[in-house]
Amino acid sequence: MVAGDYYDRLGVSRTADDKEIKKAYRNLARKYHPDVNKDPGAEDKFKEINEAYSVLSDSQKRAQYDQMGHENFTNASKGSYGGGGYSGGFNADFSGFGDIFDFASDIFGGFGGGRQRGPRRGDDLLMRMDISLKDATFGLDKEIEVMHAEACQTCEGTGSENRNLKNCPKCGGSGQIRQQTQTPFGNFVRQGTCDLCHGRGKVPEKPCSTCHGTGHAKVRRKVAVHIPAGVDTGMRLRMEGYGEAGDHGAPNGDLYIEMHVKPETRFQREGDNLGTKVQISPAQAVLGTTVELETIDNRKLEVKIPAGTQGGKRLRVSGEGIRRRGRHGDLLVLVEVVIPKNVHGETKELYEKILAFEGHTPKGNGDKKGFFESILGS
Repeated sequence: MVAGDYYDRLGVSRTADDKEIKKAYRNLARKYHPDVNKDPGAEDKFKEINEAYSVLSDSQKRAQYDQMGHENFTNASKGSYGGGGYSGGFNADFSGFGDIFDFASDIFGGFGGGRQRGPRRGDDLLMRMDISLKDATFGLDKEIEVMHAEACQTCEGTGSENRNLKNCPKCGGSGQIRQQTQTPFGNFVRQGTCDLCHGRGKVPEKPCSTCHGTGHAKVRRKVAVHIPAGVDTGMRLRMEGYGEAGDHGAPNGDLYIEMHVKPETRFQREGDNLGTKVQISPAQAVLGTTVELETIDNRKLEVKIPAGTQGGKRLRVSGEGIRRRGRHGDLLVLVEVVIPKNVHGETKELYEKILAFEGHTPKGNGDKKGFFESILGS
């Protein structure tokens, strides 16, 4: 099994059901949560556990993970900004970290200090990319434009003109505020994230004139994207760190690219196989023939159709389908026998001879009596 495999991270088998996966995740998350476990490396372990659970707890993502394998799913390629900037990598879709809070009360005994503390991570971005079936079959490298927030260059992301920060006057630097409400049952104290400093505990000493104290600026960047062979509609690739900028000292969000494979008139996808059609005449079906097809990458391919092939028969051409994980699917060729609607001259005579040879009489010919003639005996 691959080192770092998601099943290994949670300590479950590949056949584990949803209940087993959730139980393993809860136990490990309690053990390694940064607010509980202060050992070096606990936070990284906690992130790895969440990453594994976010995929294995989602039936669609889990199926994609099992099909593509760990390496292709999590490290499809490396991406880079055009014109410099952050250089991150492609990974699969690791959204859905909210489950950890389902049992927050078990760990912290209630409201605690609120979920958000310190600098906030940047928001994720989602965009859809349309690609052709050919590109989905073989994979491609493509450059896209992304409009997102980056750290303001004027203040280096601090939000402060002179780069200096001061304690938030509203929360006193704690990043948290307490609200006390008096009820018939006594005083109720609620603690949450400060809305002035957004949990940072610091505010700009002198707000930056460029970003107005936010520390962020909208920038349009070109990003090099590698899409691996075998992707399908609905699959998402993640470009780590290419989302919105986080607070000063916090990581950026991620960019998710959702694939949409455009329909193709000549081919249809069937899992890892491609389907297409070929039309032949009755004579070709009876005697057999060889037809020329064009593959999805525009190569010429000869396909032999055996004698006696029936309409609706599917012929398999190995290795001409979807490329994925080092394996090639097949091309499935549906044979359609086209019956001519009108025949004349020698062609008609030949069909009549064949019909007579088979012991049948062509419609309208012969000395077969009509219905009333048979009844009257005349």
